[in-house]
Amino acid sequence: MDMKAIEIEAAGYEACLRMHRRALHRIPEIGYQEHKTHDYLMAQLEQLRPDDLRTFAQTGIRAVFRGNGTGRVLAFRADIDALPVTEQTGCSFASEHAGCMHACGHDGHMANLLTFAQWLADHRARLADDVVLLFQPAEETTGGAKRMIDEGALENPHVDVIYGMHMMPDVPKGKIATCAGALMAQTCEMDFVLTGQSAHGATPHLGRDTVSAMAHLITLLQTTVARRIDPCQTALITIGRVEAGEQRNILASRAQLEGIVRTFSNRVYEELEAHIHSDLQAVELAFGVKAEFIKRVFYPCVENDPAEFERVRALLGDRFELARPRTVAEDFSYYQLSVPGVFVFCGCMDEQHQSPLHASTFDFDEAALLPGLALFAGLVTYTD
Repeated sequence: MDMKAIEIEAAGYEACLRMHRRALHRIPEIGYQEHKTHDYLMAQLEQLRPDDLRTFAQTGIRAVFRGNGTGRVLAFRADIDALPVTEQTGCSFASEHAGCMHACGHDGHMANLLTFAQWLADHRARLADDVVLLFQPAEETTGGAKRMIDEGALENPHVDVIYGMHMMPDVPKGKIATCAGALMAQTCEMDFVLTGQSAHGATPHLGRDTVSAMAHLITLLQTTVARRIDPCQTALITIGRVEAGEQRNILASRAQLEGIVRTFSNRVYEELEAHIHSDLQAVELAFGVKAEFIKRVFYPCVENDPAEFERVRALLGDRFELARPRTVAEDFSYYQLSVPGVFVFCGCMDEQHQSPLHASTFDFDEAALLPGLALFAGLVTYTD
């Protein structure tokens, strides 16, 4: 189908987008607690009679619309969880759940994918591709993507390529931004626990001081990034929280550091982690403490497949905007470890809507979703 014709037809679905987005915005829920959200999505999808509809990853959903068998298997993903944020938008459809809000646009992502499901149902007789729709929980917390994959959401049928989008308030409404290769960072939330021996400050030689060890470890970690990683490769280590000690004149027997690593390459991260383990061994030897490394949440790098990126760019035409890589993370990256994929930013910035993601005032005009809907529809192959 011609992209201009698709955009014209997609405009007829704007009321559907608005209805779904506002209904879902009212019922935000934290990861793996999206029960009302799941019920709403299921009720709407059941009416469209997909060829397969089932629950994955506790509160996630997969819907399959089968084509005539002559095309590929395309997957499209939307995340469904919300954030522990108290809404301050003043919207007539504001959150009905105290202390919880769709402050990251996931209500828009779901509305787009649910409306796309309506599009697929309306065009079912012309579908060449099999289309798999993934409504995924827990993107904001522990990463529901990996659990969806582990439970087989990309199989039967086996997905050939996957697409996803995210509302982005610093991209102008009407534009869609993306790039080939690294689009979003690999991140690893990590803790370091140092265990030593308490002693009085007057007899420090009888103890194993974790505060001194902690200070040296912080310096070692930053030096590792500066001196052991290729300076042409982006790598960041942030230690944002430290805790140690109980009294001013007593050596601390335990210290804990909490931080995060960001890179634009899964390979660079592997190299950096190996150096981190060496730094911990050095601290152990130098201070006689035990150093433990704990991964909390790990997201790989969002890396867009070059060939599929070119297909997206060609479809978008003058709606395309080249995106700069961002050091924030997305668990869409797990799908891309399994199959080629492209992630895009759907612009929603206009004069009335400029609050950043995760802000209590974040909002957007649902018309901003139309280019995303048209893109998804345009990626599907149809028969004449």
